[in-house]
Amino acid sequence: MKNPVLTIVIPCYNEEEVLPDTILQLSSFLGEMVKEELISEKSKILFVDDGSKDQTWQIIYKSSLINEMIRGLKLSRNVGHQNALLAGLMTARKASDCVISIDADLQDDIHAIREFLIKFHEGNDIVYGARRRRDTDTFFKRNTAQGFYNLMKKMGVDLIYNHADFRLMSKRALDELSRFKEVNLFLRGIIPLLGLRSTTIYYDRKPRLAGETKYPLKKMLAFSFEGITSFSITPIRLVMVIGFMSFCISFLFGAYFLGLKFFGHTEMGWTSLITSIWLIGGLQLIAIGLIGEYIGKIYSETKRRPKFMIDIDTFNMPIPRHIINDGGNENELFNADFGKLSETN
Repeated sequence: MKNPVLTIVIPCYNEEEVLPDTILQLSSFLGEMVKEELISEKSKILFVDDGSKDQTWQIIYKSSLINEMIRGLKLSRNVGHQNALLAGLMTARKASDCVISIDADLQDDIHAIREFLIKFHEGNDIVYGARRRRDTDTFFKRNTAQGFYNLMKKMGVDLIYNHADFRLMSKRALDELSRFKEVNLFLRGIIPLLGLRSTTIYYDRKPRLAGETKYPLKKMLAFSFEGITSFSITPIRLVMVIGFMSFCISFLFGAYFLGLKFFGHTEMGWTSLITSIWLIGGLQLIAIGLIGEYIGKIYSETKRRPKFMIDIDTFNMPIPRHIINDGGNENELFNADFGKLSETN
């Protein structure tokens, strides 16, 4: 097999603090793999700017002017990590033999990429990167993460344990992924559904280089709930079971109170009455809310709105380097050509 064209896709949101080091490390590592003939010299690094409010896009664009390996994709607005990642994957798939996704903070070990490629050469269409251990996590995060994976497994969702979005996908796998049109995107659950030949590489996660995590507790909980409701109707079935149990208990209580009335003991307890009302009322509200969540997802799917819109694409566009080659000023080049690119798009 000839040396494959690899594209590394990196979704970015307000990552100006880590990007310079990320670009340096990945460019150097990609150069090493080209020399080792693991990948083609046409391989690229594609940064996807997910509507950042800082200097993220400026750093990406300027880097693409002076480094042949760097490319940028600027989305018109913030669409979320999963949609930004999908935008990068779909942009890169036609020009790549395989694509690797990784986060911008490089907490995932880039040296595992070499093992990914070896497994790809062995015929695997998907190679998952999974954490070997969670020693560096807090007690709360470690246990909630493990609880989430166990819960998803019980609900029938096939997830790779301790795997996030660090993976390799072949062109074939990306073509199959493009056929999934759902708006409620949960890639960690969708990709195992492809059923293609896959394997897992284990690695140790590193501490974040700089900046703050883009997944605080609130977003982690929302992401987990999105995954559960996108792939399983078990919660609705659970509500139905609880409703059936409540009905049975109510029926038994009804028979009990009828018995009391028949024997002349008709005293009613205020506490039991109020407790019953609040219990049934709470269950009803939970059920309505849960059903509403699923109806909301159906509503989103029926509208078929695009998951992302591209503002600037330097991956499929020639990079203007003639001014640099003629000794021009890089800042002037950036200011001039950035405006031209914006007009073109």
